Amino acid sequence: MSRIKQDHSRFRDIVRGKVRDNLKKYISKGELMGKQGGKAVKIPIPQIDLPRFRFSTQDGGGVGQGEGQPGDSLGSNKGQPGEEPGEGEAGQNDGEKALEVEVNIEELAEILGEALELPKIEPKGGTSIVAQKDKYTSIRSVGPDSLKHFKRTYKQALKRTISMGQFNPSAPIILPIKDDMRYRSWSTSSVPQSNAVVIYMMDVSGSMGEAQKEIVRIESFWINTWLKSQYKGIETRYIIHDASAKEVDELTFFHTRESGGTMISSAYNLAWDIIKSDYPPSDWNIYPFHFSDGDNWSSDDTRDCISLLREHIIPASNQFSYGQVESHYGSGQFLRDLNKHFALDDQDCTLVCSEIKNKEGIVDSIKEFLGGGR
Repeated sequence: MSRIKQDHSRFRDIVRGKVRDNLKKYISKGELMGKQGGKAVKIPIPQIDLPRFRFSTQDGGGVGQGEGQPGDSLGSNKGQPGEEPGEGEAGQNDGEKALEVEVNIEELAEILGEALELPKIEPKGGTSIVAQKDKYTSIRSVGPDSLKHFKRTYKQALKRTISMGQFNPSAPIILPIKDDMRYRSWSTSSVPQSNAVVIYMMDVSGSMGEAQKEIVRIESFWINTWLKSQYKGIETRYIIHDASAKEVDELTFFHTRESGGTMISSAYNLAWDIIKSDYPPSDWNIYPFHFSDGDNWSSDDTRDCISLLREHIIPASNQFSYGQVESHYGSGQFLRDLNKHFALDDQDCTLVCSEIKNKEGIVDSIKEFLGGGR
């Protein structure tokens, strides 16, 4: 490995360490959300300066000569390198800057998995999406230098040299010619890929303010980042609801605010219709996520929700996740109702609930949702 590659590899390790150590801060502050673009995310880290000698501008008699004792600072006058922090007049030079480093989404997901100790997901299904995969299975006599098979080439040259009586055991020099060259060859096969759909549902009634939606936006970004690293094919659907539900695009999902009552069953009915029409549970890994402040219109509607979850949505899903975002106007009753009707402490229960009080609670919520490896 060349020196520049070694330095680059070492720098990448430093960046990974910085991101891993400060992941909770990045997630809670949403710093990465505004900097994402394409397949990479820009991460702000403090600029790293390599240590170097700085020479004093004072005149001296030579190396190690002059006044002073070992350990004294070089340059004790005002404006010299050895001055104490906070001294000196105001200047017009640039201050300390943060360095932005790009990290691809796959690497970011790997860091997330390491930091939160997330288990790998064992997908189900996988017959709907088929990918083409290349596999090196044979050797041929033509090809690019990048695929040259050195062992096979040397073996062929040795066989030719021996058969022609040119091999000298005391000076075994083998010089391959063009006809000796051998190259790896590949074949293309169709491989079924596991595929998944994530269905996000969110209460957009008046009690869900911008702070609550920001929490949902940040958390859904990290959930998507992890799930995309586990599946080759993934789709995302968005549902908003107050007293009624409708499917929307991503932009509308995160920026819509309605008013009026809340009927959670309207979102669950629409999600179940989407699953039935587009995502057969035998072929798809289904992940519904519902975010709300816990208010529902009536106990009758809550009973309808429990019935929909128990009889339809949960059996069809890898996991149903409910995130209750704390709001000054929300009662939080729906989480208590779920606790009453489902054994949430049972490891086999595929309904996972999380209470998210603020942005600092996002990391723990992500681990609760994804820590089961379903």
